[in-house]
Amino acid sequence: MAEFSLPANSKIGTGTTWPAPASARRSRRFRVYRWNPDDGRNPVVDTYTVDLDDCGPMVLDALLKIKNEVDTTLTFRRSCREGVCGSCAMNIDGTNTLACIKAIDEIKGDIRIYPLPHMPVVKDLVPDLTHVYAQYQSIQPWLQTESTAPPDKEWPQSIEERERLDGLWECILCFCCSTSCPSYWWNGDRYLGPAVLLQAYRWIADSRDEKSGDRLDALEDPFRLYRCHTIMNCTKTCPKNLNPAKAIAEIKKLLVLRR
Repeated sequence: MAEFSLPANSKIGTGTTWPAPASARRSRRFRVYRWNPDDGRNPVVDTYTVDLDDCGPMVLDALLKIKNEVDTTLTFRRSCREGVCGSCAMNIDGTNTLACIKAIDEIKGDIRIYPLPHMPVVKDLVPDLTHVYAQYQSIQPWLQTESTAPPDKEWPQSIEERERLDGLWECILCFCCSTSCPSYWWNGDRYLGPAVLLQAYRWIADSRDEKSGDRLDALEDPFRLYRCHTIMNCTKTCPKNLNPAKAIAEIKKLLVLRR
């Protein structure tokens, strides 16, 4: 029987445990992934016990409290705290989501927090997004036209045409969907992933854009598009309740219809 084990330098150990304040009456334990590339050590999981009576209701509130009052070395991204910027995307209780809109009370037991899966880690909860941003840039996510712009006017668009963009423009590029996709885990070097493909369809579906044919040409590739096997993890995990799988299916349908 074959035996498989992780390389020694990838095994996660047990880190420091920080107890709750003596006055805490209602506390929860947060088990947080920690890794510092500068110390040469393996990743560990530190345990922090937080007094919920002295903390906001969201997971991000607890992380901020830990960083401000317990352990200033804890590293994570955050910005708007309103579910708009996508900065605080991470894996919480086994699901990719935004820490700022994930309520502590929605989670049972200890709260386990890890960086987005299958991404290089910069430090602690911060993933390296260099590759996915390069993929995003490759789809040329801006309005492209050949016609002369109307003088001193906006490009016209009917109400019906504008409604076609609903469910697409709301994407905040948190990449929760792409990092939950097994196809992206296996082929992330060439497969664009759900987030980037949803953004690609956003411009294909825009009535003002006049480069839809070129955009479809660029996507008609065995890897860039067709590595999607409709697993649906992307739609299930999206914190904005969008449907990347449907957007990918619409691109495939357009490619078939134009043949």
